[in-house]
Amino acid sequence: MFGTKEPIARHTITVLVNNEAGVLARVIGLFSGRGYNIESLTVAEIDASSHTSRITVVTSGTAHVIDQIKAQLARLVPVQKVRDLTVDGPAVERELALVKVRGGGDKRVEALRLSEAFRAHVIDTTHESFVFELTGSPEKLDAFVELMRGLGLVEVARTGVAAITRGPAAL
Repeated sequence: MFGTKEPIARHTITVLVNNEAGVLARVIGLFSGRGYNIESLTVAEIDASSHTSRITVVTSGTAHVIDQIKAQLARLVPVQKVRDLTVDGPAVERELALVKVRGGGDKRVEALRLSEAFRAHVIDTTHESFVFELTGSPEKLDAFVELMRGLGLVEVARTGVAAITRGPAAL
């Protein structure tokens, strides 16, 4: 049908790779070379004995673009497996954030009250500021950060999304 646009959706893609020099650069190069945006990127070795790492990429695109990304990732030599957790079944996503808030008086009290509601932990405090540690979905972290803006938000550091499928199946 002419004139209809394919919807753009957010996808969490997990890539199992050989842990060797240059692999991450090749994956990132694939995205940048084709103009695909990376919203979140995490990577860590998951099995030292087999020198295997897991890369989790959050990106957005039409179904066609996401299919292209997955196919191109699968063609890279050090890639063992590619999985789109968004479409392959239920998955759990979590992210960690450190949020620094400056303030005193009522704003300080309100920041502490909100941190309890979000189950954020105070991991550092001075007379002028707090550093909160918060884990959860990216949407939960976004909401907390937005609320802290009016209460003296100073700085935010985020890990990026870590994701895994639910149930007994492995990647």
